[in-house]
Amino acid sequence: MAKATDPMQDNPVRKKLSDGGTAWGTMAFEFFSAGLPQVLGQAGAEFVILDMEHSGVGLDTVKPVILGARGTGCVPMVRVPGTHYHLIAPALDAGAMGIMVPMVETRDQAERIAAWCRYRPEGVRGLAFSIAHDGYGGGDVKRKIRLANRRTLVIALIETATGIENVEEIMAVPGIDVGWLGHFDLTNSLGITAQFDHPKFRAAERRLIRACRQYGKAAGFLASSVGEAKAAVRCGFRCLCFSTDVGLMRNALAEGLAAVNRR
Repeated sequence: MAKATDPMQDNPVRKKLSDGGTAWGTMAFEFFSAGLPQVLGQAGAEFVILDMEHSGVGLDTVKPVILGARGTGCVPMVRVPGTHYHLIAPALDAGAMGIMVPMVETRDQAERIAAWCRYRPEGVRGLAFSIAHDGYGGGDVKRKIRLANRRTLVIALIETATGIENVEEIMAVPGIDVGWLGHFDLTNSLGITAQFDHPKFRAAERRLIRACRQYGKAAGFLASSVGEAKAAVRCGFRCLCFSTDVGLMRNALAEGLAAVNRR
């Protein structure tokens, strides 16, 4: 009889980022099929962030996608709708290996988020085992706690003027792994909506990247094009999403249809 694989899967993305590497994935807003991580893994994506903030879906929709990621090489993560324990803990129990939290503005918020994402002694996450996050398996609970704490990637979305003013304090918090630049919301907060070449935005971008480097964290960004992605890497971003499920499908289909109809 074949030996079962370890139900407590590791998170290679967190290790890669902590070692100073760069990781690439994408975001899903619409196509929450259980087969999505397999498709993304075949394409070379190292992770997928499943959005629950703007998509209108709940955990019952996201959970099958998380479970479908097992063995694909594509790490499942979830963007929760807000800074609340009752939004974060269930996503982790469903098997998410990373959590993205929007509108992080203060050190206090960051400390609470980091604590909610990990078990004691590193945090205060509530205990439940032999469920989705540990592959429904048995075994040593203390080992599971240790492995879960090690694998969980915590992303703080910095997307307001207040968040930028406090970004150094936020990035100094142990347990926050990534400072993600929320570029649309940030420009809106700065009064320069969608003006990504504005000096105010560029200064905020540089400040976030400096803070991440100072505290050994990765800076994150969602790039919508190849050119934007390359520019983000040159700036110092190391945790990057290349477009979204909607953007990738729409743009590829538009490009293909334009090509086949070109005379």
